[in-house]
Amino acid sequence: MIKEIEIVLLPEHSADEKNIHESACKALNIDIERVKSVQILKRSIDARGRKVVFRLKVNIFIDEVPKPEIIADLDHNVSDKKPVLIIGAGPAGLFAALRCIELGLKPVIIERGKDVKQRRRDLAVLNKEGIINNDSNYCFGEGGAGTYSDGKLYTRSNKRGDIQYVLKTFVSHGATTDILIDARPHIGTNKLPGIITSIREKILNDGGEIHFDCRVTDLIISSNKLRGVLAGDKKFEAEGVILATGHSARDIYHLLEKHNILTEAKPFALGVRIEHPQEIIDQAQYHCSDRGPYLPPSYYSLVEQVDNRGVFSFCMCPGGIIAPCATDQNEIVVNGWSPSKRNNPFANSGTVVQVNLEDVPGSVDDPFKMLKFQSEIEKLAFQAGGGNLVAPAQRMLDFVNNRVSTDLPHNSYIPGTKSADLSTVLPDFIYRRLQKALPAFGKKMNGYFTNEAILVGVESRTSSPLRIPRDKETLQHPQLAGFFPCGEGAGYAGGIVSAAIDGMNCADAAFKIIN
Repeated sequence: MIKEIEIVLLPEHSADEKNIHESACKALNIDIERVKSVQILKRSIDARGRKVVFRLKVNIFIDEVPKPEIIADLDHNVSDKKPVLIIGAGPAGLFAALRCIELGLKPVIIERGKDVKQRRRDLAVLNKEGIINNDSNYCFGEGGAGTYSDGKLYTRSNKRGDIQYVLKTFVSHGATTDILIDARPHIGTNKLPGIITSIREKILNDGGEIHFDCRVTDLIISSNKLRGVLAGDKKFEAEGVILATGHSARDIYHLLEKHNILTEAKPFALGVRIEHPQEIIDQAQYHCSDRGPYLPPSYYSLVEQVDNRGVFSFCMCPGGIIAPCATDQNEIVVNGWSPSKRNNPFANSGTVVQVNLEDVPGSVDDPFKMLKFQSEIEKLAFQAGGGNLVAPAQRMLDFVNNRVSTDLPHNSYIPGTKSADLSTVLPDFIYRRLQKALPAFGKKMNGYFTNEAILVGVESRTSSPLRIPRDKETLQHPQLAGFFPCGEGAGYAGGIVSAAIDGMNCADAAFKIIN
């Protein structure tokens, strides 16, 4: 017999299998000898009461042992099968490739950046010297933006596909099984490169192809069908092309424009990245001066309606760092990431305001107006920082009270920060809403509203400012047969898991037209 129940444990008891068994027996009022196994289904932290506890949803196996999970052998050889071109090796592209192999198609991935090992060297130069490699940075390269921006796997995309399949795939390539049960699963930037390498090896061993340092420069179109792409002097052809280039590949949008392929402007969010000492967040969330060894660094999620517009925290990184994520010269873009242990002394989060089409000057029919707006703000941030990827920043109370900070707190942004008036960078409708939202956040979370916190500009790549339309049923572009816009860059995903699911869905759609 199997019974599903919830048990509540103190943090110091939650990792002890014996305590879990005893608590389960007590809840069911049965002898411990009858419990053959306890399977944790979901684990979350509840800090609403006076004491912080772990809530565990578990399956209790009474008088029977669990049957071992049978993992199907998914080894294939697709080297001589029909090819599918996949542009981009981020989560959408990699999971599209894995799905193609399962379907008996040969994935051919074309990636403008480098593999994770070579890419790490370019990131070191970027952080230390402020030199950007336009094709190898925090956004471009093997694994996409997700590889070096944390590996958060929390998603609400339940209706899009099988989330557990995505998580189990990561586990099979080296992630810990904790991601299968944690309410907010997280891999960690330090572990993701090895996992991505394992996925690459799987694709290659099964007969797929991956071409690094290979940037798409043109499209091959005839009779309203996308037949393939050019990458410099290389030519790739296939009956299906999945475009999974991420939200920062602006040159791809202009390439589509060159061929009069329909795109459209879409809303996105813009703001700053806010960093606190992690201990402030821990004290606020756990209601104690020291969280101890049994609780992880705490996170938060905040939202406030200000003048009929949402202001919200985004991509919160406990124990993390702020990273420079520009993809071109003369722009500042910041993001955040955490290692698997989340053991850095700071907590950071994007704090952003929704930007709607009517907020930005220009014709509603201009598909590039939101992208242009995004780019202009990033250039203003570069100018305010003074160059070399130094980011403009302000203490939180100074920002709210219209004061330029006389000094800045120690922070995690490696290229450096410069005290600046962020009102000269952010549009007024964003700046004013942030000014009102931050004190309101402080009322919701004790200690949040403090001058020990720093605002670093700008958090601008929250999602794509442009959408590539596609048919809801076939997932093909309405103008081009065989063309499957996919993932974050096309406007259909918002994170690693949703991008991975969209990649698999596009592979399924490609299979239907090829076979």
